[in-house]
Amino acid sequence: MPPSTLRNVQPVAEVAKVLGKKLNKAVVVGAIRKTRETPGLKSIQDADERRELLDGAFEAAAADVRGKGVLLLDDLYRSGATANAVTLALIAAGVARVYFLAATRTRSNV
Repeated sequence: MPPSTLRNVQPVAEVAKVLGKKLNKAVVVGAIRKTRETPGLKSIQDADERRELLDGAFEAAAADVRGKGVLLLDDLYRSGATANAVTLALIAAGVARVYFLAATRTRSNV
């Protein structure tokens, strides 16, 4: 997943690289990019509002994903809005399958 906060070292990307190496799978950190800036979602509780804010906010590199199975990694799962928005971008780019793995889940019922 594209990071919401830019850092010198992106923890999720580092986990993806280690996992890819262990599984002997390619890792393409830049295969998904944001097409526009979005507000921080941490303070937005409403799942529908979160989905609206992310609608069309991502694009996938078709050359990297077309016909492939893709594992999305994220550090936090809350409502699934980001995973859904990225999955739609991947489908538009011709991905064959999308799997999703999050390290943590919020305690909210959103």
